[in-house]
Amino acid sequence: MEHLPESWLTEAASAVQQQGAGNLLRVVLIVMVVGCVLVAWFLLRGYKRDD
Repeated sequence: MEHLPESWLTEAASAVQQQGAGNLLRVVLIVMVVGCVLVAWFLLRGYKRDD
């Protein structure tokens, strides 16, 4: 097994920091979609009529 130089680890860490708000944006979008689905379900179940 080869020994990887330490610079490989520092380059990987800096690449993660340069990624920006990608993960945060992904979480916000998922929460927004789930929230919209729950609000739609809550509102639409009020219109259900048991005739």
